Amino acid sequence: MKALIRMRQRLTALSALGSLLLTFPLLGLSVGWLWEIPASVFYLFAVWAGVIGLAAWVAERRGRP
Repeated sequence: MKALIRMRQRLTALSALGSLLLTFPLLGLSVGWLWEIPASVFYLFAVWAGVIGLAAWVAERRGRP
């Protein structure tokens, strides 16, 4: 039961972090181009993929502390 509560807390913190990283002030900081891709688009998809990857990692380690 404690592992479920801990996982829920970690996922809540992860969603708060994802929300903060995807707000306009941080999206507006990325200016320029990276590998022929606008930096803002690169940042958006990198954060999105990172949040999904971390959520999967947290969900998969439910039995471990």
